[in-house]
Amino acid sequence: MASDKSLVAVTCTAPINIAVIKYWGKRDEELILPINSSLSVTLHQDQLKTTTTAVISKDFTEDQIWLNGRKEDVGQPRIQACLREIRRLARKRRSADDKDPPPLSLSYKVHVASVNNFPTAAGLASSAAGYACLAYALAQVYGVEHDLSEVARRGSGSACRSLYGGFVEWQMGEQADGKDSIARQVASELHWPELRVLILVVSAEKKPTSSTVGMQTSVETSPLLRFRAEAVVPARMAEMIRYIKERDFQGFGQLTMKDSNQFHATCLDTFPPISYLNDVSRRIIHLVHRFNTHHGQTKVAYTFDAGPNAVIFTLDDTMAEFVAAVRHSFPPESNGDKFLKGLPVRPALLSDEVKAALDMAPTPGVIKYIIATQVGPGPQILDDPQAHLLGPDGLPKPAA
Repeated sequence: MASDKSLVAVTCTAPINIAVIKYWGKRDEELILPINSSLSVTLHQDQLKTTTTAVISKDFTEDQIWLNGRKEDVGQPRIQACLREIRRLARKRRSADDKDPPPLSLSYKVHVASVNNFPTAAGLASSAAGYACLAYALAQVYGVEHDLSEVARRGSGSACRSLYGGFVEWQMGEQADGKDSIARQVASELHWPELRVLILVVSAEKKPTSSTVGMQTSVETSPLLRFRAEAVVPARMAEMIRYIKERDFQGFGQLTMKDSNQFHATCLDTFPPISYLNDVSRRIIHLVHRFNTHHGQTKVAYTFDAGPNAVIFTLDDTMAEFVAAVRHSFPPESNGDKFLKGLPVRPALLSDEVKAALDMAPTPGVIKYIIATQVGPGPQILDDPQAHLLGPDGLPKPAA
């Protein structure tokens, strides 16, 4: 893609991912190397995605970046780390490919615009989608054909998992330079077509303790975190991969919940303690367990990242009934028609037996909305020039 044309523009999209075996804690803050491996599910971009346009031009005098329409500081260390790494790979590739001097485009400055179609920094893995998309778009404009795990990881650790669709493992690696700390696909997005995902948005507010700060404090103060990383996660990774390959929802769902609970236990074991869950999150946990107990099997499973929003895994034949259970327990206040977004879910009536089993007084208005989605593919390039977020002058297009 990179050439000596005066302007090269690429727009791509990237997905968010939800970890079912959690990443929490770094062994190297600068290279963003984790203390344990992790495993995630990539969500479909029809519902949740970041869109990024990268443009390089000989006429640009400095790198610039806009996020969700606002100009941001391109000097942020993590953005700089991504830019440095992609340019290093581009130069390395050119010097290996031919004896000619590298094309001028490698010295061109870049303008980047990125938008999310979901709340940023609200515990919905926005940084993972954002940095995966940034790495992918930069690779296209600078002509880099290389595993981008390292580039994306330098922006946000979990971003390397958003470079692939389906079910993705981030191997912690052992080397000090992090060259073996990479993401790889465990199974494609087509592997488990019945799997469905519901995101219960409790709050779209920015979280009070950022993941970066939270992780650092946990590594420094939580003995439970060290035990988890060394004694628990390796076996859980192997177990989770087996459940995914066998499409075993009972095993997958139970281990997903256990690992979420242990992650949040390490947050409470941190000093001072960190609590990302709130009372509504805890009520959702009770709802899931009562629903499963009523059915005598694990039909739904929750996981929570560093925020109060619940991510629910279930199969397509259970989704309608569980959405009805959520509506019953957490009735929408005034946005009944906008309460459910994403994939269509057929209305279902909740039996009196299920209502009695849930045994929860309704709490109206505390779940803002539900996003229904499924497993999806990795980053995509948009070929339509109309999709570019930046105009020919390299500046954001005016809002339509």
